[in-house]
Amino acid sequence: MTSAAATEDRQRTGVVVHDPTGTPPSVRGRSPAERTATLDGRPVFLVDSRFDDSVELLRQIGTWFEEQMPAVRTTMVQLTGTYATDDPQLWTRIAAEGGVAILGVGHCSTCAPAVTTHAITLETRYGVPAVAVHTETFHRVVGSVARMGGLAELTQVFVPQPVMGRSAAQLREYVHGDDPVRGGPVMRRILDGLTSATGPAIGPVAGAGAGAVGSGRSGTRRLLPADSEDRLHELFLERSWTDMLPIVLPTERRVAEMLRGTSRDPGEVVGRMQPTANRGAWIYTVENVAVNAVMAGARPEYLPVILALAAGGHSARSSSSSSASAMVVVNGPVREEIGMNSGIGAMGPYNHANATIGRAFGLASQNLQGGSVPGETYMGSQGNGLTYNNVTFAENEERSPWEPLHVQRGHHPRESTVTVFQGGRSTTFGLGLREEHWREHVQDMLRGTDVVGAPTLLLDPLAAAQFVERGGFTDKAALISWIHRTATMRADRYWDLQLVRNYIQPRATSGEEPLATRLRAAPEEEIPMFAERDVGVVVVGGGTNGYWQIIGSRPVVTVSIDEWR
Repeated sequence: MTSAAATEDRQRTGVVVHDPTGTPPSVRGRSPAERTATLDGRPVFLVDSRFDDSVELLRQIGTWFEEQMPAVRTTMVQLTGTYATDDPQLWTRIAAEGGVAILGVGHCSTCAPAVTTHAITLETRYGVPAVAVHTETFHRVVGSVARMGGLAELTQVFVPQPVMGRSAAQLREYVHGDDPVRGGPVMRRILDGLTSATGPAIGPVAGAGAGAVGSGRSGTRRLLPADSEDRLHELFLERSWTDMLPIVLPTERRVAEMLRGTSRDPGEVVGRMQPTANRGAWIYTVENVAVNAVMAGARPEYLPVILALAAGGHSARSSSSSSASAMVVVNGPVREEIGMNSGIGAMGPYNHANATIGRAFGLASQNLQGGSVPGETYMGSQGNGLTYNNVTFAENEERSPWEPLHVQRGHHPRESTVTVFQGGRSTTFGLGLREEHWREHVQDMLRGTDVVGAPTLLLDPLAAAQFVERGGFTDKAALISWIHRTATMRADRYWDLQLVRNYIQPRATSGEEPLATRLRAAPEEEIPMFAERDVGVVVVGGGTNGYWQIIGSRPVVTVSIDEWR
């Protein structure tokens, strides 16, 4: 049969391919708190999530009560830490005082799920009637979180987007206006939510929990109905199973060939993943990962690297509204074994292993965590081009003057590992180190780095050599310590940064050191911008020139590749 005839035959008889998705978690419905018909004698706690200007909207809600229901006592409280942290002490206080709670504002991809989760906690564990307030942009996100949290009937009220930067008068209009998602007056919905019984507890979510979490194995092989290649490609696009670039269809034969790249059982559970905290972690098997590796165009010998990435449990398709990206660094003998590039063009599209491993990590993340669909499971406001292959490369260990990254992180030099970084929202770059002012130049670059992501130096071997020659950093730890001490900012400017106010100041006010001490610094005092443990140094490049970069990314997990061979 000729090639053309074979293609025609496949189009006529159909092609069978694997479903590339993971398995959702088991969810069991929970019961809401009992309500009283009125708020008489019940204090109303306004719980500030501490994200952006949420407290300003809650103040307007408090003012509404003063004007419209003066007999009701309101109390403004803040979460002790960041919005991501549970606050049992506060929940206990509210319950002990017989209160009800209005929590808000959920107006980012991670704080909105957290606000909903806190409300569910109050309802189901502490018996406190609660209402979560969000901006309209996140209504589908928090609806999903409530379902996954087992309390789909939780009252969630919405106001227009944005809250950040709005005047008191504008926020007052929000409070006195209608809910743009559910309709009806905002305050009427809040009052009903606090005093009227919500719906009955729901049972297990349909389709959820097909694979028992923690069982070690999960799911059964899932194949899609046979169809033509053209229609299957369209189906994968329609279901948002691709990165919008052409894929390789995961036929049974191709997936079987891919699975020859590992000795692991195809049904073995590899890990759990979710687009952001509180969304519900999906589970996935070796075969699920192999399916996505085929789609990315990877080869079987790459599979242990991709399995190690999946085992890390960190998503390359984070739903963060900050449009974060992952970065992947491979160390050890596997680099040579599968032909990865650590030299000229290593961070660009010039090497098959680099390109397809990074792409497979992205596809696996979105399909195995329950999706990455804008407005539902992806809320990155601007998006990030780095996510196409997650800046995947091998470290140039042979030309580094220091120990490689994986040794720095506690692994044996002959062990092969993969390290995932998170951030990718800021990059500065320079050429070499000038003799007179190189310290100041580096400090300028550090001050342009994302304060939450933390700096990772990506050094061409020529630039790395200059750090040794100019600074005498023959030891990597000495360079990292110097970076930590050089990256400083005036205290008043540092604590005024919005990212710092959202993510770092709550930790300082809760007493976490050394942040608490730095919060007491004089306005003009220079204080460190980053934790020393978050500073990274990686050597990559081919020595065509002494260019180097600082990317705002911090390492989050290092996983052994050898365990997945």
